[in-house]
Amino acid sequence: MIRKNPPSKVYFLPWEKKEKFPDYFRLPQFKKAVKSRFSVAVKTHFGEKGNMGYIEAGFFGPMVSRIKKSGAFPFLTDSNTIYVGTRHDAYHHMMTAEEHGFSQKNLGCPVFIADGLRGESETEIQLRGTKHIKTAKIASIIHHSDSLILFSHVKGHELMGFGGALKNLGMGCASRRGKYEIHALVSPGLKKVKCVRCGNCVSWCSGEAISFDEEGYPLIARDRCIGCGQCIIACSKGAWQIPWDTDTIQCQEKMIEYAGAVLEKKKGRVFCFNFIRFVTKECDCFRTVSAPLLPDIGILASDDPVAIDRASCDLVNKKTGNDFWKKIWPEVEWEHQLHYAEELGIGTQAYELVELR
Repeated sequence: MIRKNPPSKVYFLPWEKKEKFPDYFRLPQFKKAVKSRFSVAVKTHFGEKGNMGYIEAGFFGPMVSRIKKSGAFPFLTDSNTIYVGTRHDAYHHMMTAEEHGFSQKNLGCPVFIADGLRGESETEIQLRGTKHIKTAKIASIIHHSDSLILFSHVKGHELMGFGGALKNLGMGCASRRGKYEIHALVSPGLKKVKCVRCGNCVSWCSGEAISFDEEGYPLIARDRCIGCGQCIIACSKGAWQIPWDTDTIQCQEKMIEYAGAVLEKKKGRVFCFNFIRFVTKECDCFRTVSAPLLPDIGILASDDPVAIDRASCDLVNKKTGNDFWKKIWPEVEWEHQLHYAEELGIGTQAYELVELR
């Protein structure tokens, strides 16, 4: 039974007025998350090398100053990835963050990798009333923070249909073991007719699960596949494909259950920003080389991660005049993550859109 909640307020700032972003800090919902003596985790994505989809460091400096004036202790954070890239471990992750302008020198607060050197620092959270996850593994630094501010880049996603605040919570705040658990059932299949045997997928396979068969075609070992999807993104010919069945639905549901685990002890102390700019088909975990699919729309803010994601998707669909998310990933039921999050009581899809003036 879906719990009926009153509409949540979602505030909107058009992209052409982005210089007014600091006006968001006057909202009472924001102030609740930055009270004196709070340890405030500012969760974002520091960007892969070559990726243009992450939120620029310049947006964080004014907010850090505002949080410090309130007497709270802000820090920027993210967790390590399960695929091989420039954020695979804390050493390279922090080097990449600094190259992209995320440093104490530039922004006035520390940068921490939330799940430790190699993703091993986690806190286990026991869950009840969930379909799949009974013990969530959350990045410890995020779990132990007093409050959480999310900076999420809205984009498409090959498993979820789209990614926003809920993905930033569920996938982005999980430890490495947690990320494995979310992806566990998704194992891509190869269409040989499209494969040119270039070997890119072998190079990018995080679990070292792909080798070559006698004819030089990639062969995946199912027992070693971690379901990260990097082979799909690495293949320019579309030879690797996700098995479009209940696996993607379960992946969404597990991600949402993880989001609930992150929020469990932070009721009323979470604030979300969604940036609808440089919207791409794929997630931000791979190097973005293509142009964005639509013009930049703006920045949304809310204390409800479900409402802000619904509003973000609606604004994109209104801009394009169709179901943009279904068009780019026709096999994915992208709304399912919103329905399931609402079912678990994480938030509501009902919202009132208020333009920031």
